[in-house]
Amino acid sequence: MIGNQRMIAQRAHRNIALAAILLALVACGSGPVLQQAGKESSAGHRAAAVARDQVGVPYRYGGNSPRGFDCSGLVHYAYLHAGLSVPRTTKQLWKAAEPVAGDELRVGDLLFFRVDGKMSHVGLYLGNRQFVHAPQSGRTVAVASLDEPFYTRALIRAGRIY
Repeated sequence: MIGNQRMIAQRAHRNIALAAILLALVACGSGPVLQQAGKESSAGHRAAAVARDQVGVPYRYGGNSPRGFDCSGLVHYAYLHAGLSVPRTTKQLWKAAEPVAGDELRVGDLLFFRVDGKMSHVGLYLGNRQFVHAPQSGRTVAVASLDEPFYTRALIRAGRIY
């Protein structure tokens, strides 16, 4: 009986320690919170988390790995690591994505932008009007806000691919 009580006490201590670690990690999180009731395990949610983890990786034209990403390469990589194969180019992603109204955005939705007069940029929605993207040569993967004037003007459509 004493052995069982000791084992139960050890489990309780381990569970308390794990809970404390999880709370500390949540409290120390530095990126936008990926919130979506009941959808935390969706491919879109997982892809957004993978993409957010690439913040700081350099932009590289044609890149689709942590050595460097272009915008569609980041989306492709994130979804692939979330368990879903998606098209590789911005144009192919545009064609494959189901349009989504701005007030129906979910974590993991694609955001398409017009740059220099044409649809040529894509990012992944994180929630709270934030998105992650690989902006351009000389920069790194970053989180940006849809409220920034440039992105407010440039956004032309959102789409869902999962």
